[in-house]
Amino acid sequence: MKSYKKYMKLLSFLPAIFMMCIIFSFSSQTGEESGSLSYGISWHLVQAADKLTGSSLSQKEIHTWAEKIEHPIRKLAHMSEYFVFALTVTFPLWLYRIRGWKLFLITVLFCAAFAATDEFHQSFVGGRGPAVKDVFIDAFGAFLCACLVQVIAKFRIKNRRTA
Repeated sequence: MKSYKKYMKLLSFLPAIFMMCIIFSFSSQTGEESGSLSYGISWHLVQAADKLTGSSLSQKEIHTWAEKIEHPIRKLAHMSEYFVFALTVTFPLWLYRIRGWKLFLITVLFCAAFAATDEFHQSFVGGRGPAVKDVFIDAFGAFLCACLVQVIAKFRIKNRRTA
């Protein structure tokens, strides 16, 4: 039974590795491909908002709004993917009984380090380049996840004591 648990603990790192591959594949897209994807998502969001509000925007207005929100949507996507990445990093560390500030620091620093290497990787992709600002945005997504994990852990500990 112990060997089973040992293998399960080792397998717990697979979601984090999977997220690293996803992030790497997004960073491998050329600037044109990446921009087109972000714009497409923005376009669909504006269309959905238009339908929900009944605004009846013209195609030109949808295009204008999609261009306006494309950059914030892109940055929010960065934060979101690193939020999920941090969650997948936290899980195996938790299984290995890493808790508290140590868990928080390891998660955030590991995700920030990966974000930095990801930006370096982008310097080799056509139409892309590294941006320190993006490392901070990515790390902030990981930071938010790590904060949430700490709050949930404290809440669970508090509830266990009162039960």
